[in-house]
Amino acid sequence: MAPQALRPHNMHAAARAAVPVAPKLGPVTSKVLPSLAALGAAYVVGSYVRSQLARESGSFDRIFSQQNTPEVEEARKRALQVDINGDPRNNLLNMLGWSK
Repeated sequence: MAPQALRPHNMHAAARAAVPVAPKLGPVTSKVLPSLAALGAAYVVGSYVRSQLARESGSFDRIFSQQNTPEVEEARKRALQVDINGDPRNNLLNMLGWSK
């Protein structure tokens, strides 16, 4: 018979059996999951920015529609030199005017 010191104790065997083992992720899942999380975060940020731009565009449209008279337009064209430099409202970087 084996000496007492070499036999496993029942308490240690029960402790080992109670430890839950997490399932291992496959190679596809470990690569796809972070990509999906990054795409989801980018979509949320993009949606938020788009909604804020739409809200700001609407508020600017309300403000400018009150001041959109022929006299104001003529003064604007003179001040911005629209004939020489082009209309800044048609600029590629004018994000608030994209929906028009």
